[in-house]
Amino acid sequence: MFVGSVQFVVGMVVAEAMYPGYSVSLNYISDLGVGPTAAIFNSSVFLLGLMTTATAYFIHRWFRSSIFTVLVALAGISAMGVGVFPETTGVPHFVATVTAFLFGGLSAIAAYRLVNEPLNYLSVILGAFSLLALILLGNQVFLGLGKGGMERMIVYPTLVWETAFGGYLMSGSDSPPS
Repeated sequence: MFVGSVQFVVGMVVAEAMYPGYSVSLNYISDLGVGPTAAIFNSSVFLLGLMTTATAYFIHRWFRSSIFTVLVALAGISAMGVGVFPETTGVPHFVATVTAFLFGGLSAIAAYRLVNEPLNYLSVILGAFSLLALILLGNQVFLGLGKGGMERMIVYPTLVWETAFGGYLMSGSDSPPS
């Protein structure tokens, strides 16, 4: 999960820098999945999803939480869908994107009871922030950030959580948290 989220952040930044005229405020993130940066973005978001889905298997073995496992797996599978179905595909892309956003935020919140302080509180805050931003974007409330900026308020908190949670998993504790 750590590697997946970090490589996606790097891939997204590289794609943004290489896309002529791209604006983080005016363009959706998925605009990077068509045009000159399609190969970078689509492969990076697919890899994020693949690594998140693989992590769900290990999460289930370690935490024995079916709900958390399913939420993480759905977030990962949906992210893979974003890479397979670029925005030019219409409905399949929309479904994959909204599902990835929703289950990413819910995964962060669901981690609350599985991790120790302070990550449990940070997980809830990041997940809630992401879901609130999803609601605002869905209602076309951009808070001066533009549609691309508001979409990033959904994605960034989830990526921060995935990076932190992945680091937590890599910490190598001998048993699941109490």
